[in-house]
Amino acid sequence: QVQLVESGGGLVQAGGSLRLSCAASKIISNINAMGWYRQAPGKQRELVAQITSGGITKYADSVKGRFTISRDNARNTVYLQMNSLKPEDTAVYYCKWTRLWSNMVYDYWGQGTQVTVSS
Repeated sequence: QVQLVESGGGLVQAGGSLRLSCAASKIISNINAMGWYRQAPGKQRELVAQITSGGITKYADSVKGRFTISRDNARNTVYLQMNSLKPEDTAVYYCKWTRLWSNMVYDYWGQGTQVTVSS
């Protein structure tokens, strides 16, 4: 059973930075995309950033220019660098990896890490 473990969340003042990490418990082959999602209280989970196996990135409009997603294949880890944080970035952040294998799609989710931005 593969587990994704996020780390790096915490409490930060507005304008500050945090770096989230998401590592797999073992090597997963055929990963098509890695992404970060977030869910604030009373809101739906939303995509924050995604990076494909080819290195193509996609960001939510609300974080463009402030957040950067990257991956380290050797460490089987994906990162989310968050700068210029705002109170509205407060949420539980989840990583999700999507694997394509034998015409099937497998999604792996982490347990989430809390990010709180104070004003």
